[in-house]
This record gives sequence, C-alpha cells and structure tokens, in this order.
Amino acid sequence: MSLLSSKLWRWRWQAWRSGESVPATEHIGASFDQLPLLALDLELTGLNPKEDEIISIGAVPIDAGRIQCGRAFYQLVKANGSVGHSATIHGIVDGQLEQALALSDALKRLWPLLQGKILVCHNAELDLAFLRRALQECGVSEAPLLAVDTLELEQRRLIRQGKPLSAGDLTLAACRDRHGLPYYQGHDALVDALACGELLLAQAAAMGGNPGLGELLGP
Repeated sequence: MSLLSSKLWRWRWQAWRSGESVPATEHIGASFDQLPLLALDLELTGLNPKEDEIISIGAVPIDAGRIQCGRAFYQLVKANGSVGHSATIHGIVDGQLEQALALSDALKRLWPLLQGKILVCHNAELDLAFLRRALQECGVSEAPLLAVDTLELEQRRLIRQGKPLSAGDLTLAACRDRHGLPYYQGHDALVDALACGELLLAQAAAMGGNPGLGELLGP
C-alpha cells in the first residue's frame, strides 16, 4: 500500500473514532432492539493471526432486531500464498482467489457496513484478532472494535443452567441446534455470518427478548 493510501486509511479511521458512531460508549446502555449490529464471519487459512490470512469475509447487518439480508456482504480475499490444507475446511481453493480482491480493497468494500456497528461473531476473539491485524496492515492501529460473542453467550447460559460442557458443545451448529434453529452447511463466511446473526436473535429471545448491551457482553 502506498504512503498516500496509508495516510487516507488513518484519516478515515480517526474520523470514525472521533465521531458519533463509535459504538463502545454510545450504545453501552442500549437495549437489543436499539443496537446497530453487524454479524461477521471470516474464513481463514489457519488460526494464527500473525501468520495466517483472511480469504473471505461475510457480513449481515441486524437493525432493530431484524436481519437485513438485502444488505449482506460477501467478498473473497486474495491470499499471499496457497490456502494449503485449510481448503478441506472452507472449500476455497487457490484458483478461486486469482480474481479476488487484495485485503486492503476488500476492507474498503466492507467499510460502509463496518462503521458505527457492534460486531456479532461466534468466537469473536479469533475474528477480531484477524480483523485488527488486517487493519494494521492498512496503516490503522488501535481499532475501536466491539463484538458480542455468541459462543460466550451460549457458554454462560449453559453454565448458569448447570449443564456440563463437552467437546463440540459450543460450535455454531451445536448452539443453533439447542435453540431449534435449522442446520446450515458451515465454513462459508456469508452463511456463517447469517447463522451467527440468527443465533443471537434466538439467544436474545431466551434472555427475555430485549436484553441490554451490557447483558450481551457479559462480565
């Protein structure tokens, strides 16, 4: 990325951070139906944000407690190397990425959806680590990202109910199944983003229908 482009990224990010749309403070007391949410999923070449890469991004806005499928976002991202054995998980092979966008261009396309949103992820720690790393590569640091983690929400719910947790109990598919949601084929970024958003709606309903952001974020 050129120096000019890097400066532009930093300027845009600083404008976002200083504006009314920063979610961490603006919405902390808001209830679920007031939250500007964005369900997000990343498909990756591995689990190490320092070495592995984002190869696809899926996102679906949730406004006033309703999933906005008409504004969904999906983008393949060009990898610097081969996707390797990760293709057996997400099904994306090297040939599919030849015409994909570079990471910086993919993030620029995501930008209008990302601004002012509270993210919704399943295993948010992993997604945020990769997203922050990607933004740093574009010259952006200290990204003000806030996410509701549907995996942690479900874990807290099961612990409160006194239910023992076994391997696989907190996968996206297993969590959806406990809430009576249909099975979706996983490891597609857009499908998983939608699946995560639907799971959050079911979890919010189980919490009384309109929990506050503080309840969703947990202790």
